[in-house]
Amino acid sequence: MSTTRPYSPGDRDPEPGAEPGGEAEVPTGGQARRLSFDGESGVVPLARDFTRQALYAWGWLPAASADQRAAAEDVLLVVSELVTNACLHAEGPDQLWISCDNKVIRVEVSDRGAGQPAPRTPHRAGRPGGHGMFIVQRLCLDWGVVRSPGAAGKTVWAELGAPA
Repeated sequence: MSTTRPYSPGDRDPEPGAEPGGEAEVPTGGQARRLSFDGESGVVPLARDFTRQALYAWGWLPAASADQRAAAEDVLLVVSELVTNACLHAEGPDQLWISCDNKVIRVEVSDRGAGQPAPRTPHRAGRPGGHGMFIVQRLCLDWGVVRSPGAAGKTVWAELGAPA
């Protein structure tokens, strides 16, 4: 599902007045990490390595089962797709923010682009390119875009279920 709301439905909303990407969003018992891309090159592998380190720190890796390994690989793929989209369709990513609780991992990529990410429709699996947001949509519980009034750019967020 694609949305423009800053948070998925249900009881995961932040405290009133909390800004998207702020530390107040981390649920009780949750963990978060932030990576700035300011002045960096090779941002896609940098983002994957940063995320992989977080997954190890949070106990997602090394995976004890095939399902847990698949969940970790899905997170890494979504991070790659969101950062790549910021490189291709915006002026590059500004920051990656990932948070995790016992149910959901949330990935946020901020950039200065004005575009609105959306899966290409109809999706044509045999054609090169244009699969990023289709992949994100298929792998995630929910995803969306947040824009701050009066500020350039956006934050694209995605949420994936934690491994059982």
